[in-house]
Amino acid sequence: MKFTSYLIGLCLSQVLIGSAQAQDWKPVPGKIATPWAEKLNPASPLPEYPRPQLVRSNNWKNLNGLWNYALTPKNAAEPKAYNGKILVPFAIESSLSGVGKTVGKDSLLWYKTSFTIPSNLKNNILLHFGAVDWKSDIWLNGKKVGTHEGGFDPFTFDITAFVKKGGKQELTISVWDPTDQGPQPRGKQVIKPEGIWYTPVTGIWQTVWIEGVPKTYIASTRQTPDIDAKTLSLSADVKGALAGDKLKITAYDGKTKVSETETTVGETAQLAISNPKLWSPNSPFLYDLSVAVVRNGKVVDEIKSYFAMRKSSMGPDKNGIQRMLLNNEFVFQYGPLDQGWWPDGLYTAPTTEALIFDIIKTKEMGFNMIRKHIKVEPAIWYAACDKLGVLVWQDMPSGDLGNHWEPNLGTMGGTDKDRTPESEAMYRKEWNVIMDELHNFPSIIVWTPFNEAWGQFKTKEIAEWTKAKDPSRLVNSASGGNHVVTGDIVDLHHYPEPRMPRPDLFGPNHAIVLGEFGGLGLPLPNHTWLDKNNWGYGKTFENADALFDRYASFMATLEKLIPQGLSAAVYTQTTDVEVETNGLMTYDRKVIKVPVEKLKGVTDKLYNKSLVELKP
Repeated sequence: MKFTSYLIGLCLSQVLIGSAQAQDWKPVPGKIATPWAEKLNPASPLPEYPRPQLVRSNNWKNLNGLWNYALTPKNAAEPKAYNGKILVPFAIESSLSGVGKTVGKDSLLWYKTSFTIPSNLKNNILLHFGAVDWKSDIWLNGKKVGTHEGGFDPFTFDITAFVKKGGKQELTISVWDPTDQGPQPRGKQVIKPEGIWYTPVTGIWQTVWIEGVPKTYIASTRQTPDIDAKTLSLSADVKGALAGDKLKITAYDGKTKVSETETTVGETAQLAISNPKLWSPNSPFLYDLSVAVVRNGKVVDEIKSYFAMRKSSMGPDKNGIQRMLLNNEFVFQYGPLDQGWWPDGLYTAPTTEALIFDIIKTKEMGFNMIRKHIKVEPAIWYAACDKLGVLVWQDMPSGDLGNHWEPNLGTMGGTDKDRTPESEAMYRKEWNVIMDELHNFPSIIVWTPFNEAWGQFKTKEIAEWTKAKDPSRLVNSASGGNHVVTGDIVDLHHYPEPRMPRPDLFGPNHAIVLGEFGGLGLPLPNHTWLDKNNWGYGKTFENADALFDRYASFMATLEKLIPQGLSAAVYTQTTDVEVETNGLMTYDRKVIKVPVEKLKGVTDKLYNKSLVELKP
């Protein structure tokens, strides 16, 4: 599988709902919209194959499109009549759903659709959900398939036993989401949006699809590069495996086979990669990968994937200050705080072109990193970062807020929250699955379990568990939050100008970063969520020139902080979001406030390797 062909349109299967039905849909008016909203085809929204790290060809069907929806009281049974049509996979509160209604903790959102199974989808049939916020109950043909809790992780049910022979299959889903009135991870969603808190997102917000797989099939892989040992470690979860089944793994540089190995299913293979081409923002090289289950010399299942040889670690500079390293070299990491919200789709970009647009512009502005803030994106987003060469810091979506926070330049103290066992279990379950699902994307180099003490609990334990689960990445235990001496990184938030904590306050084993700063506001008429009461951190600027002058002064300050110990910085933010007008682009993405070449001109100075010398 060549990744560029994937981005152009990998396996463009579509669900054709019918033009008459598609004409029933129109966006909810009243808010600004992105240019891609006009390009959205309601007959086949987001038609691209949704799983770039585990690809099977010609054996899937996209179920996105117009479904029936209804709202009922929380404990009600399925309604006999539905209220109308909703465009999946857009949350019901969004404009692009065609509905634009709020649900809340006292109601259930119901979905119903029917589909046929193509004749080429044989053997086992899997039903996949990219993400549904928050609790989902699923029925097929009137029989309960299962329940899932979690708003940010993909999940799958084997529906083979529930499928009727021939004809249409009837899929029914109920969703309950308490938003900020429950302890579950919910990111920045609140019932009453204001300030840095945004509109609720309820229900399906990523692609729904079915897949045909053999009786024995690869459900997932876990692949970890080691550039020092020049190996790729790979294991696979194989369903229905028999004794003696083998796993055959082959790596390619383009069409050239560079390595191959075979191991018993259930064991971890070590694939030798001699003279590895290292992945970095300046050279984002990806190897193609084939993984096959072999039985008695015959392939019974095969998937295509990709990987990169890269390393995320730390090491001391000549003054003994720990530095974040990429491939054993110091690379200053600088990126925007990226919320991943859309005025028309909320959590969901109108099209894949729109989703990737933000990443492309981030790169053009001179950033080499993105902090994915309090949200998890569809797999296609991470794959684009892999391809384009953008480092990613991945936050865990927060929930169950309410503990004391001390954001200061000294010890950054404060208290952990005493969460209930139910609340803790929700956090641990979803963070565990998120890390598993995103493990194979090489662009991700930092895990961030907590932000600004929002629901922060048992910090040391959670940071150590995160690191033990994935020692191949750095752990930013509490971005701007309550710090204990744990994790790899000490992270200060400071608005608007750049600052950094003293490296000597936290011992010799932590890298120093500025996890948030900036937030320079510039509201542009006809491009804001609301006509008034918009805001940015500190002064709101009258024009782009004034904003750029202030931004350029911040870059000059960062240049001075880097030799003093700063390893990375995160500027707030990529785009405006609802009433926040502190983005480098407007919320509708129609205006880039400062030309990208001007931003890149002052940002590129931060990557001067002479600013830091590592310890010999």
